[in-house]
Formats: sequence, structure tokens, C-alpha cells
Amino acid sequence: MEAKIYNQKGEDAGKISLPEKVFGLSWNADLVHQTVTSQMSNKRSNNAHTKDRSEVRGGGKKPWKQKGTGQARHGSSRSPIWVGGGVTHGPRNEKNYTKKINKKMGVKALFVVLSKKYKDGEVFFVDSIKIPEIKTKKAAEIILALSKIKGLEKIKAAYKPKANIAFLGKDDKVFKSFKNIPSVYLSDIKNLNTLDAINFKNLIIVDPEKSVDFLSKKMVK
Repeated sequence: MEAKIYNQKGEDAGKISLPEKVFGLSWNADLVHQTVTSQMSNKRSNNAHTKDRSEVRGGGKKPWKQKGTGQARHGSSRSPIWVGGGVTHGPRNEKNYTKKINKKMGVKALFVVLSKKYKDGEVFFVDSIKIPEIKTKKAAEIILALSKIKGLEKIKAAYKPKANIAFLGKDDKVFKSFKNIPSVYLSDIKNLNTLDAINFKNLIIVDPEKSVDFLSKKMVK
């Protein structure tokens, strides 16, 4: 398997040989669904919290005596059936939404998504992206140049990220220069996961030789 490598001007800069185990796998919807569901669940924050009858304020005194009033008996005005009372079976912030996913499954799911995106022409390789100083203008020029590549046309004027540019390591000058450009999202390929790969239509891998080698070594034997 071979793929084109471009430079930051959008010009051909050579080719790269891709490993079958990363970019040549068949689609596995069940594995991808299980992995994405687990990752989304693990990111979920349980902020919603209701108080039960033991936590809500007030209600210490019995509203009226047990017998002789003709009314139903009540022990507290903070009962769930009273206005201002506690909540029954409401959301609680101690609930744990974490779902464990096997490491091999997570890596395999990532490779399955990368393989699908590569077959669909949504994975691109750029030899390097360098900016000598922090300049949004320079980053915009790079985006304009990359938009000339077939399949990346929409990153030129999008108002939300259309591509994930994955670097091996973080260059502060580059990351800060791209900070105010909404059409792309910058990430470190060391943290690339199935959810990140599937959330963006296009994936641009920078420094492909080292990045692909890093991905190949992610699978635990």
C-alpha cells in the first residue's frame, strides 16, 4: 500500500508505504460502536444531582398528629409527594458512567477507522508543517495551500473543524498559529483515538514516516 506525501504548499513530496495492519483492515461496525460508546461514556460528566427526602432542608416536625384530623397521615413535609419535598429516583452525581474497554480492542478499533477513512480518501500525509514565528496569517496560507489537494477543498472556508491535523509531538509556534483557524483541529498523534478519528471527516498526518511507525507500534502483542 502506497500513499502520496504532500508538503505544506500542497505539492507532491514523495510516497509512503503503509502497513496493512493499520490502513488495510476490513470494516468492523460492532467493534467501532462498542469502542466509541465506551469513550463517550467515559467522557460523560455527572453534574446533575437531586436531593432525596433525607437531604432536603426542613420537614423535621410532623405536619399534624397521626389521628383525628380526617386527613391522610404524614410524617414529614419533605416527603417526595409533597411540594418542596425530596426527589425519588432522580439523577445523582455519585453515579459512575465509566465503561472499561480492552486496550487491544481500542487500538484495533482505531486502525479499523483509519483503514475505512484511507479507503474513502479521507487520510492525507504531509511531510512537515513549520512556522518560524507565531503568525495566524502563515497558518491561513498553509490551509489555503492544502485546500488545493483533492478532498481537502472544504478546509479553506469552514466555520467548524473539517480536518484533524495530527502531529507527532507539539510545536507551540504551530499550534498557537492555528489556534484561531476554525476549519481545522490540531492534535498529538500519541493521543489519537477512535472517537477523535471518527469525529472529523479528514485526517492529516504530519511527518508520516515517524507517525505511521508510532501507530504501528501501538498494537500490544
